[in-house]
Amino acid sequence: MATPSQWIAGARPRTLPAAVVPVAVGTGVAIGYGGAVWWRALLALFVALALQVGVNYANDYSDGVRGTDDERVGPMRLVGSGAAAPREVLSAALGCFLAAAAAGLVLVVATGAWWLLLVGAVSIAAAWFYTGGSRPYGYRALGEISVFVFFGLVAVAGTTFVQLEWLPWTALAASVPVGLLACAMLVVNNLRDIVTDRPAGKRTMAVVLGDTRTRTLYTLCLVLPLVIAVVLTPWQPFAALAVLATPLAIGPVKAVRQGATGPALIATLQQTGRFQLVYGLLFTVGLALHAL
Repeated sequence: MATPSQWIAGARPRTLPAAVVPVAVGTGVAIGYGGAVWWRALLALFVALALQVGVNYANDYSDGVRGTDDERVGPMRLVGSGAAAPREVLSAALGCFLAAAAAGLVLVVATGAWWLLLVGAVSIAAAWFYTGGSRPYGYRALGEISVFVFFGLVAVAGTTFVQLEWLPWTALAASVPVGLLACAMLVVNNLRDIVTDRPAGKRTMAVVLGDTRTRTLYTLCLVLPLVIAVVLTPWQPFAALAVLATPLAIGPVKAVRQGATGPALIATLQQTGRFQLVYGLLFTVGLALHAL
């Protein structure tokens, strides 16, 4: 039976900034337009975190039963390591999805926007079929696209909408750098796992692109958000505050460009999450200052 610390490790805490940042940025947009509703923001954060942990457990389960995690270099996997039975990990994933659905339903009722039910259902389906089902799209180089859509566009725009009950263009613009940073987490994770994913038949975007082009993609995912923050300044003068996070991007970009592999990329993943979190918080403050 897995210990509590193993369950926490299996939830992959280093990936949680991908859930926190879009909600923070979406709330920053809402503040900037004078319409933040804090209990809705907190509920949106709960939904995002539950989905993130749920997809991590679902990924653990699906990859574990397929055997693609047997030789994994990265953080421990509950099923692949034998620490937890597949059924237990599956139950944990489904429990997280159910919790996210319940919290999301409260937001649907509060806003009266019943079409959000469809958005929630598609989000949960995307979380499951990333590595679940007979034809997981995460094995077909579509993972980064899904992450960009759901942890960028959907999460930022959704968080803003449930508070303002309308959608300013700023939320859509702000979702682009947020989505790119979420993609960076997946790109560096898959870069590390190319050597094990390829023989296992797991065709991630990193496997398809190859080592060199994947490193270029990672660099773009970190650099472009800084550029976008500057580009937005004519309409959002304080958005460029996010550029203050630049020093935190230097280390991980340098490591990837210099050819870091295997366990060395675990530290890079952590550094990427730190940059993502700091960028997101600075970007949030900048967008919120639009209210001035």
